[in-house]
Amino acid sequence: MRFCWVFAIVLLGACARGPVIAPVDATEFGHRPNLSEPSVTLIPKSKIARAIGFEEGEAPRPATGWRVNRFAQDLAHPRWLFELPNGDLLVAETDAPRDSGGFSGIKGLVARWMMRYGGSNKGSADRIRLLRDADRDGVAEHSVYLLENLHSPFGMAYREGYLYVANTDALTRFPYLLGDDSVRGPAEQLTALPALPFNHHWTKSLLFAPNGNQLWIGVGSNSNIAENGMASEQMRAAILAYNLKNGDLSVYASGLRNPVGMALHPQTNALWTVVNERDELGDRLVPDYLTEVVEGGFYGWPVWYMGGRKDDRVVAMGIDNDNKPREPDYALGAHTASLGLDFYSYPHSSIENAAIIGQRGSWNRSQFAGYKVIAVKFESGRPADAMPMTLLDGFLNDRGQARGRPVGIQVMKDGAIMIADDVGGVVWRLQPISSL
Repeated sequence: MRFCWVFAIVLLGACARGPVIAPVDATEFGHRPNLSEPSVTLIPKSKIARAIGFEEGEAPRPATGWRVNRFAQDLAHPRWLFELPNGDLLVAETDAPRDSGGFSGIKGLVARWMMRYGGSNKGSADRIRLLRDADRDGVAEHSVYLLENLHSPFGMAYREGYLYVANTDALTRFPYLLGDDSVRGPAEQLTALPALPFNHHWTKSLLFAPNGNQLWIGVGSNSNIAENGMASEQMRAAILAYNLKNGDLSVYASGLRNPVGMALHPQTNALWTVVNERDELGDRLVPDYLTEVVEGGFYGWPVWYMGGRKDDRVVAMGIDNDNKPREPDYALGAHTASLGLDFYSYPHSSIENAAIIGQRGSWNRSQFAGYKVIAVKFESGRPADAMPMTLLDGFLNDRGQARGRPVGIQVMKDGAIMIADDVGGVVWRLQPISSL
């Protein structure tokens, strides 16, 4: 039974000793990753880092030339970030909604235990917190709950007096005046979003299109490889487009297993996303990736991965698709859980126009991978053919425990990078020393 390997995963994680961090291998990254052959086993190779958080006075390790500090702490599973036009920072304190995941019975019980061991599935605070650093000392002295009693909120956006919030099951908006500590009216539901049954990938990210007339919404798949049936994948594994003028909701791009972070490139205004790819094909398959998203583009899931490879497990279920997908632009390593994305638009920097990515960290490989914040440099609007730069690591201790996990990324107007650490309960502020 399938739940047996889930239970085995828990045991593997609980008995793990030492971090055994996967070596940084250039063949897992970049334009042309070296893909291994699939390895399908009854018990997938797995290793779970127990979530313990950072002790007082501890911090992750910044790259040379950077400094990190706690912008805010003692938060309840801070997952996603958004900078308002006036410089205030919004934090979604959120987690999976009850009964999400598609698991039931003993299998569901074990799966939930596994997620709690890794720092998730402990209940959602269901709120958005506003943080303000009025004296510009790098620490938020003002912290208020802007919105409460939401439903696993995630994506946030702001335009023309309205704050838009993507709950797990609906896109809503609130009248809001910048600088206020509360919204000025009740929620207005704009459209329902794909949710139950299962709601396997529950997060819904948000980004305004450059024309301001539509919102892009990142929606993950309802399964790993469509094992719950394609009927459960309607309007999922896709980036949706919501038209603010007529209320239409449509698929903008498809075949993206779990497109979470979305951002516009500062030079080209093109839409880019980071995608969590499928599990259970071995340590080195399938790489998460960073890619440009074009309207009408098909990126392969569930049949294809990394451009031209078919997943035989999917075909064996009777699901096939001969439409060749677009090839992703830049591989980010297998199982790194690359979630947060923003571009570094601060001028005169060695990483100007680079993609900043939060890699929350692996579970579905025998060695830990991810657990860091990286920068993928760009040249002429495209990812450079080079390894990413590590900006922040040290989220794992020498016992293989997760002191933190970096998720949401927000590049601030002053050049600082904010990182939501959902295990540490901290928003970290990473700043180049040259700008101090």
